[in-house]
Amino acid sequence: MKVTLINSVNTVTPSKAEIEKFDQASSLLKELNRMVGLIEVKEMVFEIYALAQIHKRRVQEKLKTNNFSWHMVFKGNPGTGKTTVARIIGKLFKEIGILTKGHLIEVERADLVGEYIGHTALKTREQLKKALGGVLFIDEAYSLARGGDKDFGREAIDVVVKGAEDYRDNLVIILAGYYDEMNYLLEQNPGLKSRFPIEITFPDYTDEELFFIAEKFLEDWEYRFSSEAAFYLKYKLKHLDQSKKSSGNARLIRNIIEKAIRRQAVRLLGKSKVTKEDLLVLEKEDLEKAILALNL
Repeated sequence: MKVTLINSVNTVTPSKAEIEKFDQASSLLKELNRMVGLIEVKEMVFEIYALAQIHKRRVQEKLKTNNFSWHMVFKGNPGTGKTTVARIIGKLFKEIGILTKGHLIEVERADLVGEYIGHTALKTREQLKKALGGVLFIDEAYSLARGGDKDFGREAIDVVVKGAEDYRDNLVIILAGYYDEMNYLLEQNPGLKSRFPIEITFPDYTDEELFFIAEKFLEDWEYRFSSEAAFYLKYKLKHLDQSKKSSGNARLIRNIIEKAIRRQAVRLLGKSKVTKEDLLVLEKEDLEKAILALNL
């Protein structure tokens, strides 16, 4: 996706600080754009960024503005980039002035739900306060609605909904989880839809994208595949059970690569002479042993 940055109209001269903030926002958008795949996700995030920028400009020009809610719902399988995108959004919103800190607080059911009456509200409010100025990312948010009427998870939802309204000027809450389960959560709690108006779906990676992610991991860590290893991994990804790919995505690839690097270390330790090339290259046998050990 080609990112086109929004320039200010000539009637407003940006200060040096504003220019620096714009440059930082631009680098964050480039970081997002470097992520593999996720075309629709990138487009949606850029739309949000553009809307926030134009909203600020309308305020400067004393034009009418909607009181936007920036709370979001992320739907998708594990390893599809939800947490990474949430972290970028937090930093991006700090740079353009929506949030004061831009940090990410990641929580799950156990961090919000208490063990006795009143405990859940205290725990949930504590997490909301920790996230003020940044992003509260609630992973597997659907688990809060799984119990019966007496389950404390529903109390956590009520506190989150109230917090979404009370702190909307300096907090972004993201509810995340599997696609179907998140749809069920929204259906069961009508109040969530109006307070979490931005929905982003994270698709599973294709086989080609998973291989490219593997190459990016290796590039970042100063490794590379031998030609036989590259061919073998492409073959395995093509024939790997779809449920295993969907349940892991980029996380699965990271596990394979980390295990293969450990297998390479064991292999090299048995050699009498190790060259720089040996240190750089992962061989087919390293991947074979890694994939076998991971039960794939």
